[in-house]
Amino acid sequence: MLLLAEATIQDFKIIQEIAYKSWPNTYGSILSKEQINYMLDLFYSEQTLLQNLNQKGHRFILVREGTVCLGFASYEHNYQNDKCTRLHKIYLLPEAQGKGAGKLLINAIENLAKENHSVVVSLNVNKFNKAITFYKKIGFEVIFEEDIELDHGYKMEDYRMEKKL
Repeated sequence: MLLLAEATIQDFKIIQEIAYKSWPNTYGSILSKEQINYMLDLFYSEQTLLQNLNQKGHRFILVREGTVCLGFASYEHNYQNDKCTRLHKIYLLPEAQGKGAGKLLINAIENLAKENHSVVVSLNVNKFNKAITFYKKIGFEVIFEEDIELDHGYKMEDYRMEKKL
């Protein structure tokens, strides 16, 4: 049985472990190993996670099966001062995909978004990420393309997707 729990600072190590295990599988055929390592260090340092939680208002949810944490998601209500809940991150261990954990996480965030009077859930996804099919299947639509420049000449080539609530 899959169970959800709000993550705390004590869960950051689990979040980091899942990110470091899932990213090579998710992005290995899309991004260079160097860019993956750079982005993992940038997005999942303890300092960044603390800043996201304490200053940016991100919340984290874990999905567990028994004692094993299968994945996590992070979200933010009132994104850019709008009636939007932003899904910032959602990652599952490679062996957890297909068990319904991703759908469970997104459903939970959609319910929290409705409780918060959001009218839409938005996310960014790499244009070449196979997860686009999953997002479309559960009601997200591509709104526009967005290229985000990072240091060292790296960039994130994304689609912005939204689901109306």
